[in-house]
Amino acid sequence: MIEFKNLKIPECKKFSGYKPCKPYYNCLEQGCAESGGDSETGIKILIISLDALGNVLDNTPILHAIKRKYEKSTIYWMTMPNAEKILSGNPFIDKLFLWSDESRMIARNIEYDILMNADKSDYACAFANEIKAKKKLGFLLNESGKIIPANESAMYSYILGIDDRKKFRENTKTGVEIINEVFELEYKRDRYVFNFTEEEKRFIEEYKKKINYDIKKVYAGFNTGCSELFPNKKMTIEQHVKIISELLKNSNIEIVLLGGREDTKRNEIIYNSFNENEKKRIINTPTNEGIRAGACYMDIADIVISGDSFGMHLAIALKKYVIAWFGLSCHQEIELYDYGIKLYPENLECSPCWKRVCPYNLECIDMIDLEKIISAVNNFKK
Repeated sequence: MIEFKNLKIPECKKFSGYKPCKPYYNCLEQGCAESGGDSETGIKILIISLDALGNVLDNTPILHAIKRKYEKSTIYWMTMPNAEKILSGNPFIDKLFLWSDESRMIARNIEYDILMNADKSDYACAFANEIKAKKKLGFLLNESGKIIPANESAMYSYILGIDDRKKFRENTKTGVEIINEVFELEYKRDRYVFNFTEEEKRFIEEYKKKINYDIKKVYAGFNTGCSELFPNKKMTIEQHVKIISELLKNSNIEIVLLGGREDTKRNEIIYNSFNENEKKRIINTPTNEGIRAGACYMDIADIVISGDSFGMHLAIALKKYVIAWFGLSCHQEIELYDYGIKLYPENLECSPCWKRVCPYNLECIDMIDLEKIISAVNNFKK
């Protein structure tokens, strides 16, 4: 039996100190079975990305750049419990922490080489302050409880947050580009990271059989809603009905209604606005089965029409052709990877604004170019 004075803990991702990594193998005495492989701990990095499902997904491209810069590394990610399904199964993430007292306690007791805090919120920055790390990137709190940049490369993002002119009128960088800059990473327009499990792939194929999926047809998905936090990131029901009515004139197009729990009633109203023959070409997908199932249903679509919402980010992650419209948010910050179009009101002084309640008459929604959406779908080639 090894003596306490000779105890050396392996720098291996699989070693927990609780049970053997492999049955009947004592790596303390026999040496690490994974030595020199992908299980080497290397550089320990904690990413904090808590706020908004779309932002969490929008931050996943940095994982490619991290692995380019730190090939041998262990990546920890702290997020909110509702984002677990977005990041579960992510091949880059070694340990996923879900925001809770227990997880924060564990995270605080690990010493990291690098902390990367993506969020400019009081609680994320306060937690970042508590973390033991040799280098901190992103955002922290100062002694007065004010949010501050942790490093020089975070200055551009920091200033955008407090200067509306720069954010709304002058910035031309996407959010993906900006977060790479914040974390001192090489920006190469890396894609979002979201992978289906083998079981989910089988589910998608079975669902296609169920709906008599026709590979020759174009399936236009409508992500009809958005988070209740910013309710004005969605078109009106009447606008959806008008677009779908026009698209149904094209016999080569099938319609797919998409959304989350909060969109159930909305989608039912849209669906029931059509007659029985029209309904045969409209697939009203379930909205109450969770994020992963929602992604499976979205995957049958060739095109996704959406406001700036989590559904839009998911469509980008699934490499769909995205027709995204913007009113209160900044179109410049969204990366479509040259596969889609952005619609936004030009020369509208109050847009973007990031207001939860419109003080005017929702002009940015009224100005959505419905004809351009219809034309783009009608002219789409698989």
